[in-house]
Amino acid sequence: MYSGAMSGPNALTPFDLIGGAAAVERLVEAFYRRVGVHPDLAPIFPDDLRPVAEKQRAFLTQFLGGPPLYSQRYGPPMLRARHLPHPITPRRAAAWLSCMAAALDEAGIRGPIRDLVFARLTQAAHHMVNRPDDNPAGDDPPDHGPSAHGPGDEPNDNPNDRPGGAP
Repeated sequence: MYSGAMSGPNALTPFDLIGGAAAVERLVEAFYRRVGVHPDLAPIFPDDLRPVAEKQRAFLTQFLGGPPLYSQRYGPPMLRARHLPHPITPRRAAAWLSCMAAALDEAGIRGPIRDLVFARLTQAAHHMVNRPDDNPAGDDPPDHGPSAHGPGDEPNDNPNDRPGGAP
């Protein structure tokens, strides 16, 4: 696991260590090529993956310590709130992680920084799960009753939802 210091004005961030914007671009392209054909993931994504890939590119840039592109364009990440409308099961989280692991490899992200990035994404993926695998209806949203939070208003209770979240 990556253990370098990430403080001070000249500190390198995970974004820098993976190769910056070019590496994020390679990662996102490799990832969405897999998502678009994955039998568990393709059904919950739009046919046109370009807008989703652009959001992912902005998010990963910010999540890894690069410029705050996601927040500038879309507001605070609040990942769980933004993903609640989508049926994310443990099986789909595992499929997402499998696609991401292969994309990290294809993008040439290796060594301790790969381990750090994948560990942080694993935490985030598990936090997105909002339905059990055995939901017989599959895509029906759960009835959580009245909510104190509207869409996008969820408290930021997970460090992975924050830009530069905890490793």
